Amino acid sequence: MLVAVAAAVAVVDTAAAQEIAGTWVSQEVDAEILGREPQHVRVLSIREAHGGLIGRLIVPTLVGIPVAVEQHGDHVRLVIQMARGMETPLDGTLTADRLSLASPGSTSPPAILRRPSAEELQVLERLAPKKLSIPTMKALPPNGLARTPPMGFSTWNHFQTAIDDRTIRDVADALVKTGMRDAGYVYVNIDDGWQGARDAHGTLHPNEKFPDMKGLADYLHEHGLKLGIYTSPGPQSCAGFEGSYGHEAEDARTFAQWGVDYLKYDWCSAGLIYDDAEMPPVYLKMAEAIRAAGRPMVFSICQYGRADVWKWGADAGGNLWRTTGDIADQWQVMSTIGFAQDELAPFAGPGHWNDPDMLEVGNGRMTTAEYRTHMSLWALLAAPLIAGHDVRSSAPDAVALLTNRDVIAIDQDPLGRPGRRVVQRGPLEVWTRPLAGKRTAVALFNRGAEPAKIEASFVELGIDGRAGALDVWAERSLDVLEGRIAADVEPHGVVLLVLEPVQRR
Repeated sequence: MLVAVAAAVAVVDTAAAQEIAGTWVSQEVDAEILGREPQHVRVLSIREAHGGLIGRLIVPTLVGIPVAVEQHGDHVRLVIQMARGMETPLDGTLTADRLSLASPGSTSPPAILRRPSAEELQVLERLAPKKLSIPTMKALPPNGLARTPPMGFSTWNHFQTAIDDRTIRDVADALVKTGMRDAGYVYVNIDDGWQGARDAHGTLHPNEKFPDMKGLADYLHEHGLKLGIYTSPGPQSCAGFEGSYGHEAEDARTFAQWGVDYLKYDWCSAGLIYDDAEMPPVYLKMAEAIRAAGRPMVFSICQYGRADVWKWGADAGGNLWRTTGDIADQWQVMSTIGFAQDELAPFAGPGHWNDPDMLEVGNGRMTTAEYRTHMSLWALLAAPLIAGHDVRSSAPDAVALLTNRDVIAIDQDPLGRPGRRVVQRGPLEVWTRPLAGKRTAVALFNRGAEPAKIEASFVELGIDGRAGALDVWAERSLDVLEGRIAADVEPHGVVLLVLEPVQRR
């Protein structure tokens, strides 16, 4: 499946735009390959718009990627904008009908694009799905769900598409056995890879690995859990399975009949059809279909934080929306994503949450200190807590991190106000989150590679007077604090406190 996305770009002169405008394909591609294996084709389409250039990138990953384009004579720069905060530049040289592209400073051979033939252009046109009608954008009223951030489990981080009915039932049993269900992890979300084919009536069926989706939902419900499922507004999902393109109402009814409680709607191949500016009504279309189907479902918008989704996600029916690209079980990725969320805090609250992606706790590639930071930061952000490890073989320390009741209480605080950064001194950061009962969560983060003492005054924290303090991870009360806080914090670590005002005698 070919995937493309439009992106607004820099202003260039008309003569330069005429040189690069048009369609470019991978050098080694021919019409036969286009018709037989379109998933292996890269296509770049560039045109003039609004005094600048608009680029449309078609790539074999099935994920639409906006690309900014600048041209200065024979020199070209593309900036791949996979997701908010994730940009990759490519420098290029334009020579007649060839476009050579490489990462700055790379020693690898450049990628070569060429102009396609008329026959190849006809094949590309046939492969492109047609744009469907989308509703006029309007603000949907809240659906009353997710008054606190959703908690649960998702298959993607650990299993990806290696999933089946037995695995989901075993995960459900493990959520119960480990105490994670009782701690609040109730959604069991089946990500990409469950989809089969549509029948003659357009009804989507699971593949052979999921012989009875209704029976699976019943099993989860009987164990005090809820079923989540995944699809895309495009023809195909990110992993190449059937999407909901043209079948939104049918799929919503099918999910309702199965007993689905949560739907993740992932942009993926929708980028071949719609521009980023059309995301709001595309998501609204499925939200309306869910409501017409008559079964309440948490609606999770997944489009990687593009198009300022936090400004329209709630209006489009979203209960949560991804604010970033995909997380990974790596300190650099997790910390970059988490600490970039500060400015988005005003857009979240009961029923509508910023989603910096799933938890990596338990997957084993970060240290305990780093996982503790991961949990603390997600709790301060009022982020959904969706576990992404193999719950069936959870290590005790991972379960302890995930089920710490005071950390969960911060995340699930009914006030629903996400935390903000109040102090930043190099790699040392202090964040606060207002909690119900006039309490305040305070996190002292050391993003550096050396131990450090972190201090903050009550003025910086926005706290008056004296305060009792609970050290959350140490699970102990501290002496009454007045005027300031200070703590020694390990590398990549955190000290997480809950402060409560103390009346003067």
